[in-house]
Order: sequence, then C-alpha cells, then structure tokens
Amino acid sequence: MTASSDSLPFVVTHKMVLAIAIPMTLGMITVPIVGMVDMAGIGQLGKASLMGGIAIGALLISIVSTSFNFLRMGTTGLTAQAVGSGDEIAQRAVIYRALILAILLGLATILIGPLLLPWALKAMGATDAVNEAAQLYVTIRFWAMPAALSNYVIFGWLFGIGKSREGMVLLVLLNCLNIAATIWFVLGLGLGVDGAAWGTLLAEYIACLLGFALIGYHLRHDWRISWARLLNKEAFARFMALNRDIFIRSLVMLLAFSLFTSLSARQGETVLAANELLMHFFMLGGFFLDGIAIAAEQIAGRAIGARYRPAFDQAIRLTLIWGFGLGAALSAVLWAGGPWLIDLLTKAEDVRPVAYQFMIWAAITPIVATLAFQMDGVFVGATWSRDMRNMSLISSAVFAASVWVLMPLWGNHGLWAALLVFLASRGVGLFSLLPRRAEQSFTEFP
Repeated sequence: MTASSDSLPFVVTHKMVLAIAIPMTLGMITVPIVGMVDMAGIGQLGKASLMGGIAIGALLISIVSTSFNFLRMGTTGLTAQAVGSGDEIAQRAVIYRALILAILLGLATILIGPLLLPWALKAMGATDAVNEAAQLYVTIRFWAMPAALSNYVIFGWLFGIGKSREGMVLLVLLNCLNIAATIWFVLGLGLGVDGAAWGTLLAEYIACLLGFALIGYHLRHDWRISWARLLNKEAFARFMALNRDIFIRSLVMLLAFSLFTSLSARQGETVLAANELLMHFFMLGGFFLDGIAIAAEQIAGRAIGARYRPAFDQAIRLTLIWGFGLGAALSAVLWAGGPWLIDLLTKAEDVRPVAYQFMIWAAITPIVATLAFQMDGVFVGATWSRDMRNMSLISSAVFAASVWVLMPLWGNHGLWAALLVFLASRGVGLFSLLPRRAEQSFTEFP
C-alpha cells in the first residue's frame, strides 16, 4: 500500500469495476453450496428430524450473522476512504478497531446465545426432536462466532484496500474447507448434526488464521499504531455510529423479509413452499449483484477519501451500467429457465404449479433490486450510514402499507408486488438523496 499512488486523482474504468466485481461474484457463488452440502450430508443419515434441525439451526445462525454484517460493510467503507486519502495509519486503525469489536461480539454471543436459544427454538414451533438437533448445532456454531465475525472484518478490509481477488480466494477457501470438513465429520466419522457444526467451526478458524496472515503480509512494512490514534474519540465515535446505523438497517430489512415469509405461511403450506422456493431466484440474483455493489463500495469510498469528484461520479455511472445490464440479463435467464429451476428444486406436484403461477414476480426481482444493491454499495463506501438506516425504515413502512393495500386485492400476487415496491423504494429513495449528499461531501473538502 503506497500512499503516494493511492492518494492521487484516479480514473475509474470498466476494467476497474469488473476487476472487483467478477472475483467477488465467483466467491459468493460458493456460499449456497455450503448449505446444500450440509443438508445433503445430514440427509444421508435418513432422519427427518436431523434435517429439520439443520434447517432451523442454520436459519438462526443466519439471523445472527446478518445482524453483525455491519462489521464487513463498515470496515469496507472506512478502509476505502483511508486508501483514497493515502492515510496508512488510518487503514491500520480501521482493521484493529473492527477486529477488537468483532472478537468482543463473538465472545458475547458465546455467553449470551445459549441463554436466548431456548426462546428462539420455542418461537420456531418445531418438534422436540428437531429442536434437540437444532440446539446441538447452534450451540457448537456459537463457539465459531469470534472467528466468523473476524472473517467479516478481514473480508471488509481486503475489499476496502482493493484486494478483491484475495478476498475471493479466502472466501472460496473458507467454503471449500467447510464442505470438506462437513463431509468428513458427518459421513466419514458419523458425527451427525454436531459433525456439520464442527466442520463449519474448523473452517472458520482456519480461514481466520489465514486472514490474519494476509493482514500481516499487507502491513509488513509497519503494523504499529499508537494507542492515542487507535482510541481517538472522534474516530472511534464515528466508527461506532457507522456500525450502529448499518446494524439497524440490516435488522429492519431482516424483519421485512421475515414479514414476507410470515404472510406466505398464512396462505397455506403450498403457497409458503412455493414462495420460499421462488425466493431462491432472488437470492441467486443477489449473489451476482453483490459483486457490483462491492465494486461501488470500494471505488466510491476511495473517491471520497481522495476528495476527487470525477472518480466518484464515474463510479456511479459505470456501476449503474453494469448493474442494470447484469440485472436485466439475470431476469431474462430466470424467466426463461424458471420452469426448469422449479422442477429441479422440488418434486412436490402440488407446489410446482403454484410456483409456475408466481414465477414472473421472482424472475424480475434482479432488475428491480439493482438500484437498491448499487446504492447500498455507494452509501456504504461513502459512509452515509444515517441515510441507509432511515431509508430502510421508510421503505419497510412502504412495504407494510403496500401489503395492506395489495394483498386483499390480489392475494399472493399482491404480496410479491409489495416486495418489489419495497426493493424499488429503497433504491429510488437513496438515489434521490445522492446528489445532495455528494455535493455536501465534495464542497466540504474541495
């Protein structure tokens, strides 16, 4: 990391955007494979209660992990700005502060998680056998949280300094280790549900150690920082406020998607199954759009740090072009291949026709969600977290209002329409704030 080159005005090109987006997309594609292998491995044991336990346990861990995703996002934005300004001490301060917070939150999860777990399992309403398997799985996964949250920070820091290929390699390695360890523990050693959990724990800690090695490599010239700089009140307050706002934003969005699932369940088991199956279309599109969002985070943050408006504007333009192009392509592919994907994902004859009926809504989610993904990236990179928090609250209220109006009129079609309104309102709302926020930022630091 050389301060002289990073702090100079820079030109944003298509090549720069794709150099960040493509590796991250390739890395993200491996994420759903881990869950599939976990489920397939446990499925070989022939017990429905164990499969249900894995499903519920993975859901609960996903909720916890999503709540702490601010560690990745906040670290990326602050690091990218430090790179843009050429401040290497600030780059070190960001990673150290974030790692301290991640480890503390991980330890707190180990202590507090088991106390809250029985309440969470009761709320899921599963059978005793399923809850027993889920409790075993989640309890072991809690012990992986210090490493898992540290990995969030490591990924965020690598993205922030522009090392997306290294981030991709580490992410792929983490997921491949997880898959290999799960297969060995579950099928090779016959450890069952706890084997799947131990496999994930082992992978998280190995990836964390490798991540620390990468940090050491990049900081090899000078890793030191004074306590005064590390614990600077103004910088630390900004760091905590940023993470607080992103945490609220993530929690509100999680609640909105939970409402979608709850309203699906109220329409019966068949509609619930069809909607959850179709949500995989949205999740698949999200893995691709995340690559463009991370490119927007890094480049926009670097431009803010460098105080160079032309690079910021070009980052917006190019990530919009690639985002909408990719979103449109994904929607076309999902629409054309939707029936085949539905048949691949389920053999339930009662679910398939319902999924066909509502497939169009799921197929167009990528193009509708593109602006929300891209604006999230820009606002994370610029660390305009208060706007992200407020817009998540506003768009969630819009979602609730849309559900109240549209579901009585159109039933499940209305629910899907309300979801698209939710996604569109987030993107449009943040985009409407963009010119004023950019003007404020770049006139403050001419």
